[in-house]
Amino acid sequence: MNLALFIAKRIYLSKEGDDEVSPATIKIAVLSMALGLAVMILAIAIVVGFKQEVRNKVIGFGSHIQITNFDSNTSYETQAIAVDDDFKKIILQTPGVRHLSLFATKPGIIKTENDFQGIILKGVDHDFDWQFFRQNLIEGDLINIESDKTSSDVVISKDLSDKLQLKLHDSFSCYFVQEDVRARKYNIVGIYETNFSEYDKLFILTDIKQIRRLNKWDEDQVSGVEILVDNYDKLDEIAENIYFQTSSLHDRNENSYYTRSIKQINPMIFEWLDFLDTNVVIILTLMLAVSGFTMISGLLIIILGRTNMIGILKALGYNNTNLRKVFLYLSFFLISKGLFWGNVIGLGICLVQKQFGLLKLDPSIYYLDKVPVEINLWTILLLNIGTLLVAMLMLIGPSYLITKISPAKSIRFD
Repeated sequence: MNLALFIAKRIYLSKEGDDEVSPATIKIAVLSMALGLAVMILAIAIVVGFKQEVRNKVIGFGSHIQITNFDSNTSYETQAIAVDDDFKKIILQTPGVRHLSLFATKPGIIKTENDFQGIILKGVDHDFDWQFFRQNLIEGDLINIESDKTSSDVVISKDLSDKLQLKLHDSFSCYFVQEDVRARKYNIVGIYETNFSEYDKLFILTDIKQIRRLNKWDEDQVSGVEILVDNYDKLDEIAENIYFQTSSLHDRNENSYYTRSIKQINPMIFEWLDFLDTNVVIILTLMLAVSGFTMISGLLIIILGRTNMIGILKALGYNNTNLRKVFLYLSFFLISKGLFWGNVIGLGICLVQKQFGLLKLDPSIYYLDKVPVEINLWTILLLNIGTLLVAMLMLIGPSYLITKISPAKSIRFD
């Protein structure tokens, strides 16, 4: 029988002999541990959710990997590359590649009776992955692209439709400045809203054949290839593999291919998202420190409150090591109680926010209209185990106070 564990359980479950100070202090220590864990759970869930939401928006507009003309500049007035079936097969056979689609972009100016606005017309083919825009479509439908027919339908953002006072099924004229200024008329069949203003105020989606006609391109010419991967964590590795496979290739016009991941295309955004991890580390460190020191105070108070019991046990021959185990077991019970309520509070708030979205954000600043949360059970489990281990390690030192207690003096202690 584990006597130290038995005594610790009796102390933990006993209500007799408690003074008014000790229970209140212990409750504060347990509450501190609970609130600390709840804050850590919320910090991780919110930061992970925020990073995932913003990352998905950037990827939704630009895919995971893009292959363009090596000589293209950084503007949306791109130089064409020719893409044939053999080139597509090379990409699709690369491990980790999930989907491939063609795209073309063209800067233009929308002119209405009362206003004008610069935009980017993005042409997509029939194999375009519409999942992202389908999730963010608020009115109308997506474009139906047919291989033997050029569609003049477009999907426009709510940001642009509000600025230009355009509604679903309205038509507008778009002007393209090149050697000879061209104008085209388009029909709005759908309106999307991602709250990612950097892109919402620019992109209009249409049939890729519209861009080819404007640029006088052949049927196999495009601005580039968009690639989606199965696992974002392997994005850099997959992008590197595609780069080495295509860097030595040329299209039929002797143009070179240039492969970039979305991280390379938008380095500032992804560096900003990576910097958020630093905030999480700071929050976790502070919460662990506060909770740990509060538990240390609670343990010291418990030891002082049980000085008489410690003296009696020492007088009966119970050694310091076993006595320390008693109070470490007791600390384990109290920490576990704090962790339990911390999980209840933290996960409860996360689930309520995920279901009802009560906490709102300004989308013009945060790119989101509500606080995002992403709950990963493995992360929560590791956080609980890590918190328990750190807290117990912090209590080992203070438990040595028991060795300083003299049996003769402690028995008379009141």
